[in-house]
Amino acid sequence: MPAPSRRILSVWFPRLGAERMLRAQGGDHGQPLAVVEESGNLQTLHSLSAAASAAGLSRGQPLRDAHAMCPELITRLRNPQREAAFLTVLRRWAGKYSPWVAEVAPESLLIDISGCAHLFGGEAPLLEHLATDCARLGLTHLAGIADTPGAAWALARYAGRAAEHHRTGDAVDAEAPSTRSRAARRHWVKGGPGPARASEPAPTARIAAPGQTRSAIAPLPVAALRLDPQTLEQLARLGLRRVEDLLNQPRAPLARRFGRQLALRIDQALGHVPEPVSPAKADRPDAVRMTLPEPIGLESDILAGLDRLLDRLCTTLEAKGMGIRTARLQVYRTDGSMQWITAGLARPSHDPERVRPLLAMKVPEIDAGFGIDMLRLEAVQAEPVHKVQTRGHLAAGEAVTERLKGDYALDDLIARIGGRVGMEAVTRLHPASSHIPEKGAITLAAAWSEPAGDWPLLPLRRPLLLWRPEPVQAPDTPRRPETFRWRGRTLRPLSARGPERIAPEWWLDDPEWRSGVRDYWRVTVEGGERLWLYYAHGGTMSSGWFCQGRFA
Repeated sequence: MPAPSRRILSVWFPRLGAERMLRAQGGDHGQPLAVVEESGNLQTLHSLSAAASAAGLSRGQPLRDAHAMCPELITRLRNPQREAAFLTVLRRWAGKYSPWVAEVAPESLLIDISGCAHLFGGEAPLLEHLATDCARLGLTHLAGIADTPGAAWALARYAGRAAEHHRTGDAVDAEAPSTRSRAARRHWVKGGPGPARASEPAPTARIAAPGQTRSAIAPLPVAALRLDPQTLEQLARLGLRRVEDLLNQPRAPLARRFGRQLALRIDQALGHVPEPVSPAKADRPDAVRMTLPEPIGLESDILAGLDRLLDRLCTTLEAKGMGIRTARLQVYRTDGSMQWITAGLARPSHDPERVRPLLAMKVPEIDAGFGIDMLRLEAVQAEPVHKVQTRGHLAAGEAVTERLKGDYALDDLIARIGGRVGMEAVTRLHPASSHIPEKGAITLAAAWSEPAGDWPLLPLRRPLLLWRPEPVQAPDTPRRPETFRWRGRTLRPLSARGPERIAPEWWLDDPEWRSGVRDYWRVTVEGGERLWLYYAHGGTMSSGWFCQGRFA
């Protein structure tokens, strides 16, 4: 018996940002609304309501041109965090159709409905049920069903759309951006009225029958393959406008000319390369929040709220045996926007006194705007904090002594410095398994490593300061020189200790050690300076004297 065909439903919400705003305002009142995002010094339209699209506005259009075309346009600043949270809510809602739902940021859902469509009477009735639910929620949607996620994605967005030519002389959209904006403002194209912008297609269902994926996506534009803009531009220049133009081409030449991504997308759409639908994990963050009766804006008020939230969060984590490694304080302003500050600890802890100074240090970075009406504190990263084990009478004294010796000052210092320059910038040295002087230690991040307590004992001391070997002008002989010249100075040794012979690692070809075996000397010169000199006996490079370090 053949295995049942896998069926994927892709749901796209093309007006997600704008309709989220309209839902928050109590519904669509017929006025054009646009969600604006900032890109450098330019503000562009990110999401449009149905009324804004009917007014001729388009996604990605500069805000100033939009106001020139539609003076009554209402704009709101985009909040990506709120949109992502709204998409998560929609993912949980879509669980009524199938338990296998994945988010495709920023505006789509991917649902594996294999074995679920019959519960709604079939795929077509399921989509009718979906359309009814979206209409009740006030959401514009486009949906597509196919055997693969790539094909379902393509049908949801491009079914029924003809492939467009790369460039036409009559289309304003084919002109330069400045020309398009002037034409849109003046409503002029070759002496006639401004062109009517194509509105987004109405919410409709597109279903590819099982096993008919190739024929379903063949007439679609090549953009349906989820390609990057550069590849689409190259394909359009060559006249490859529809998917079937690529399906009939050999894969190897396409991969050589346009990269492996193009061949991968074709194979994913046809089902030759598996593309799983990965549902999101249950999001249960350790977080607390506080809703304020009146907006606040003073740093002292924010710190007072932080103290209350931190006590509650640390108490919850302590009961779980967990500690905060990274904390984030989010402040929600009255204008609907949100800001946050983040602090990391060198060691996980559920002690509020160790977390508060790190967040308080960044509170001045918060811009309260017209006021803050909610605070939220989240443990973004939490790690286990092991409790002290019960000890007998014999070890009790030792345990108390060790606990009294324990000092968190170094960890707090690392956390404070890391909060300003980044945790990765604070490092410490650990011993390495190598007899080569410059390889005797490795650098680790101090926040994610323990202090080294097992440094190997060397027969001879090594200098505190090491650098790359610098040539020394001295006779080319293994005997210690009576005088030598280094860094433009002529130096005379007063005493010397050595030699310490160090051989290169024969299993590695280190360019710095191609000079062969080295004899190191600890030399004290006139003036009290103690240098670390060595004589290289020569290998693939010539022999000679070098200076590699200085003792403290």
